[in-house]
Amino acid sequence: MCRLLLALPFALLPLAVAQAQPHEHEHDHEQGSLSAHEHGVAQLNAALDGKTLELELESPAMNLVGFEHAAKSDADKAKVAAARAELDKPMELFALPAAAGCKVASKELESPLFGDDHDHDEHAKGHDQEHSEIHAHYRFDCASPEQLKSLDLAELFKRFPATEKIQVQLIGPNGQQGAELSRSSTSLSF
Repeated sequence: MCRLLLALPFALLPLAVAQAQPHEHEHDHEQGSLSAHEHGVAQLNAALDGKTLELELESPAMNLVGFEHAAKSDADKAKVAAARAELDKPMELFALPAAAGCKVASKELESPLFGDDHDHDEHAKGHDQEHSEIHAHYRFDCASPEQLKSLDLAELFKRFPATEKIQVQLIGPNGQQGAELSRSSTSLSF
């Protein structure tokens, strides 16, 4: 399944190129990069394979906590802890239907803001982490995956209001698709 998620961005690369209009910061040297850091925009890769659903969310920290610098003040530390607590509840964030019988099999949250020992954000490494990102990876085991008719991100938009758009790449029983979701259009059919 991990190979499937890793291959997803390449399978949908033509769609990403067609829709990519990244905001380049003054000091960005990777112009035109598909991994450009854009505030307000997050990416979600989703793959349903048999009874396994994998979701991988990547977002600039600005969208989820309101800043990207290391949390030093008590207020900043509280914001990071609150965001991590929200991300720790994927069943609520992704509104998976109860009829699908999905249970969280694994979850992994990573960000330099969480004090992780390693940073998977290559873009941030080159800029002294002034562009911190938060990565969340979830794997669900679903007893009745045929009941997964759609993926609804309304709750994610509600809990993280600085997130304006989520670019979704999905592989499901009906093939692959990509979409850009927003507050006014929060769901995508499998």
